[in-house]
Amino acid sequence: MFTRLAVIALLVTGGLALDISSVAVTHPAYAHAYLLESSPVDGQVLARTPAEVRLRFNESVNLGQRSIQLLDVTGKKLALGASDYSDGKANTARTSLPPGLAEGTYVVAWRVTSADSHVVSGAFSFSVGHPSSMAVPVEQDVDPAVPIVDAVGRGLAFLGVALVLGGALFVAVLWPAGRADRRGRRIVWSGFAALTAGTVVVLLVQGPYAEGTSLTGVFDPGLLGATLSTRLGQALLARLVIVLALGVVFGIAVRPAPLPADTVAVRSAPLPADTGAAEAGAAEAGAAEEEAAGVTRIAVRPAPLPADVGAAGTTRRVALPAFAAVGAVALMLTWTLADHAQTGVQTWLAVPATSLHLLAMALWLGGLILLAACVVIPAGRREPTRAVSLEPALRRFSLLAQICFAVIAVTGLYLAWRQVGTWGALGGTDFGRLLLGKLALVLAVLALAAGARRFVRRRGREPLGLDAAPSAALRRLRRSVAGEVVLGIAVLSITAVLVNTAPARASYAPPVDSTVPFPAAAADALPGLRGGSVEVKIEPARLGGNVADIYINGRDGSLVTVPEVSGALESRDRTIPALPVKVVAAEPGHYVANSMSIPYPGDWVLRLDIRISDFDETPVRVPFTAR
Repeated sequence: MFTRLAVIALLVTGGLALDISSVAVTHPAYAHAYLLESSPVDGQVLARTPAEVRLRFNESVNLGQRSIQLLDVTGKKLALGASDYSDGKANTARTSLPPGLAEGTYVVAWRVTSADSHVVSGAFSFSVGHPSSMAVPVEQDVDPAVPIVDAVGRGLAFLGVALVLGGALFVAVLWPAGRADRRGRRIVWSGFAALTAGTVVVLLVQGPYAEGTSLTGVFDPGLLGATLSTRLGQALLARLVIVLALGVVFGIAVRPAPLPADTVAVRSAPLPADTGAAEAGAAEAGAAEEEAAGVTRIAVRPAPLPADVGAAGTTRRVALPAFAAVGAVALMLTWTLADHAQTGVQTWLAVPATSLHLLAMALWLGGLILLAACVVIPAGRREPTRAVSLEPALRRFSLLAQICFAVIAVTGLYLAWRQVGTWGALGGTDFGRLLLGKLALVLAVLALAAGARRFVRRRGREPLGLDAAPSAALRRLRRSVAGEVVLGIAVLSITAVLVNTAPARASYAPPVDSTVPFPAAAADALPGLRGGSVEVKIEPARLGGNVADIYINGRDGSLVTVPEVSGALESRDRTIPALPVKVVAAEPGHYVANSMSIPYPGDWVLRLDIRISDFDETPVRVPFTAR
């Protein structure tokens, strides 16, 4: 049993390490929040040192000790004032700059925690007097192991909650022999241990994760205190309390019921007068054997149960299930109230939908693991010394699985629409690609589950029931259930990475492909331009570095060469100056801006100044939206 659990844990951690290393480490900003604007603007050249740096985000953020840092061209960090909120607004951050900065380029690196508990980071540059010839690249100094450990902790918590909720339901309700089976209880208790360990790992790692430090930060009480002051820290603390309460409930539920107070132990009962000599001799011999073996007979008086025993039975039948149901819902809310569900659109519907989605997945996967480890595999081996019946656990779980899959399908479709939004985002974002992978695995699980369901229906019609199935059918069932477990663990791994990845709706930026007609008044200055156009393609059309391809097309679609093309980014906010864009010729008629930096999302205009002769220049404006 412990070997199987270890294999499952390795599958979870291995899948998470692969996913998080290929997704999270490659992209330093995981979260839902994004920078709307900054002062100074990225790439701006100022005549003198600005008094402060100001950042505005689309949602509230949590600030840390290293939220805003200033670096010079050598990469040296300069002393700054403490970061705080501007004008008391939780979606803004500011810090004062040292006066009298030397001329040159400076880099502002920022790192904050968004409202959905994930870390957002980025950087931009500005210059005082004139730009420096070269600025050092900005690298976040976060330990690469930190996001991996964080994701593994989240994965262990997911696996633990599945074993706790789904496993406990299977042992206490679906499987009549489960309460007395030591294997089932051990697996559920291991789920409590995994859930507790995963929660503690996330709680300790969140501090260095948010501050961008190494794993040694888990021992910093200041970082732990900062985490506990956030929504995520409070949710994790509440989760530990709920886990403790549910552990008490499970312990009571699987504890054997006490014998009634009027039950008495006797050595033997008097034989009826009409008992034959042979029967009496056999009975006395049996009693002697029992006495020699230390066996005591139990005789129950036919008297009504005491009132306190009836009350205890009522508590076990009513109060414990009610408390367990409330605890399960509260446990789900510790995820959904501190994650993607409580940000974005329709949070009033997203929180209960996400909670139902996670709960259905936990009940199905946890019950499936218990079914495989304690019922299907032992029954399939047909061990004579430890016979296990498929009835009624397999039939009951099959019904539960159908309900869970229906809930997962309905809530999953809604959550996919809410977090993806457009078809292009499915293949154009890490979130969308992970979601497609999860969907493929779920479809494979459904195919295997359909085969197991057919087995239940077909064998359930037989007079001898499920246990009369031939050994070949049992082997197929074992393979099917084992495959469901492996695929379910893979789905769990992807889910743990998904909750730590920016939703596609927030991160997807469709490439810009816009064509505007060339101004007719200037077309006569250069042959071939009359009736022509300017085509601009911008990728990825989001804040940060972008590439703009510019094609000057004649009327017949052929490329037309012009003496020079220069560019600038213009914002609709007139307080933001135009940002220069360097354009170079790639081939005749094709020009490229390889390092066009967009400082923040929104509506922009790429102004192209096209020189068509030694004395004539015409502007062409191409509007676009950056995400």
